[in-house]
Amino acid sequence: MAEEKFFQDRERLVQALAHDCACELQKGIKEKNHASFLVSGGSTPEPVYRELSKRPLPWSQITAALVDERWVEKTESGSNAAFIEKSLLQNFGAEANFLGMKNSHATAAEGEEACERAYSELQKPFDVCLLGMGSDGHTASLFPHAQGLQGALNPESQKLCKAITANQSEVTGSNTERMTLTLSAILQARNIKLLITGEEKLKVYREALLGSDELEMPVRSILKQGLKPVTVYWAP
Repeated sequence: MAEEKFFQDRERLVQALAHDCACELQKGIKEKNHASFLVSGGSTPEPVYRELSKRPLPWSQITAALVDERWVEKTESGSNAAFIEKSLLQNFGAEANFLGMKNSHATAAEGEEACERAYSELQKPFDVCLLGMGSDGHTASLFPHAQGLQGALNPESQKLCKAITANQSEVTGSNTERMTLTLSAILQARNIKLLITGEEKLKVYREALLGSDELEMPVRSILKQGLKPVTVYWAP
């Protein structure tokens, strides 16, 4: 069962989550001289990244790596790499190392092997994985009934990265071609943090806890896996 940290307002959530992430990253550096921070895109974590970037951590010993990415160039709309550069990799955070997912291959499927090689170089266990959740119950780019989802949710898979083609919806928009970390990769993080805000997402989260169909609501694969601790952060 996930630990729930619910806050009265988003400012308190941001301060608490930034503090918790910073502590885990510093712990990783102390133990193995380097820390890995798996980061998600989207507007919800932006204030957390901006707050973290102002903290004088030993950023040169931290690698931020994307949880997922649309298969678009950094100059195009929706690039998570560009978003992280503009939010987390600022101020003190500008000294961090960064690993993106989009590579020179034309499609995510063609780029999967190169992405896998790059992510296999990251030191494991990962220290922190910060996930979000969509109103459709997706997390990372693990979208409901997406092409490639079943393989990505296999907890015994050795793969870290998986090309995904989501079904077009209000949530995905037209950019349905994605690269995502697999469930197996996410479970190699020591700390999994799920960030949600607003009453609608809270309702989706509670619905996810009640059901068991992971293909319908892939966030269930994180919430119900029982192998690694998950902390859910929420504010109205």
